Formats: sequence, C-alpha cells, structure tokens
Amino acid sequence: MVLYIWRHPKPIAANGFCIGQTDISVDKRKIKRLANKIQRFVRLHQLPKVIWVSPLQRSLKVGEILAPHGFQYHVAPELAEIDFGGWDGRPWAQIPKQQIDDWCDHFADFAPKGGESLQQLFNRAENWLNEMAAQNSGQKPVLAVGHAGWINAASMIAARQEAPKIAADWPQAVNYLQCRKLDFQPNKLTVYNSQLLG
Repeated sequence: MVLYIWRHPKPIAANGFCIGQTDISVDKRKIKRLANKIQRFVRLHQLPKVIWVSPLQRSLKVGEILAPHGFQYHVAPELAEIDFGGWDGRPWAQIPKQQIDDWCDHFADFAPKGGESLQQLFNRAENWLNEMAAQNSGQKPVLAVGHAGWINAASMIAARQEAPKIAADWPQAVNYLQCRKLDFQPNKLTVYNSQLLG
C-alpha cells in the first residue's frame, strides 16, 4: 500500500506552545493552498479523489475544502497527533523542567498526565496502517492529511524501527504542506521513498 501523507498547514499562534491534540486554527488561505496542491498532485498522477483526515481542524478543514471539488474525505481519529494530555495547549515554558527531562530520557514510554506515550502513538499509527492495507489490498494509493508526530511515527514503523528511547533519536519533522510517500507491503512494512515530495 502506498500512502501519500501531507502535513497540515502551520497553525496560527502556535509558536512556543505544546500542541498535540489542541484544536488550533489555521489561516484559511493556507488550507486552500494545501488543498490546491493536493488537487494538482491527484490530477498529475491520476489518483482517486479520496482522502483521509484527522478530526483536528488543521487537517479536517483541508478535506472540507476538497469536498466541493469531487473529493470524498473520511475522518479517522487514529490520524490525530499525539495527545499531550495536561501539557496540551500550554506554553512549553510553563511545563515543569523535571517533567520535560523525564520525557526526553524515557521518550518512548513517558506520557504526560492524561496523555499518551510515544509508544501508544506508534501502536495507534500501526493499527491504522495495517487496517488500511487490509482494506486496500495494495491496489490504490491512500491519501491523507496528517500531523508531524504521526508522520514521523509512520515513517519509523515503515523502516521497522521502534519508538526511540531518547528524544535525541527523534527525526526532524516534515515541513508544513509537504508530502511524504510511504510504501507498506503486506507483512513487510518498508519505506519505499522517504524523500519529501513538493
């Protein structure tokens, strides 16, 4: 199964904040820009007009913009960004340093109060990918609009890597509006092409 997944547009006023499942807004022009980019990509590669989005508006609204242009969009809660629980939506400066140190030192398994660990995000992403591969039988590419942490997790799963134990091993995020192409083979998940596509 080939997955093309675009990262959502940059949210408004997110700098300096811990943003996971906080439903933060995005400039409508940037949402339209990503929707136009996806339409051109679909037209160029003659792909089906079906796209998966997370329930968070920075992803969901891309699907809503695409719908009048003949796209079917499906909302998948499994595509949401990691849940930072009590940290979510707070300035990083207000989160106790000891908690952040604990997270960085036990990166895979630490979960902020009320949130999920990176390992739980990996499990959620892997379950969705396997479900999509089973539904799809590898016939048609799957298109999605997702989030940086989720995309990193999916890329590492595809490369048969475990959730990193320390924060220093976490890869750099894909840029806003950029696409990553992953190829998930039945019973063998591999990165077909981890290069970023314009």
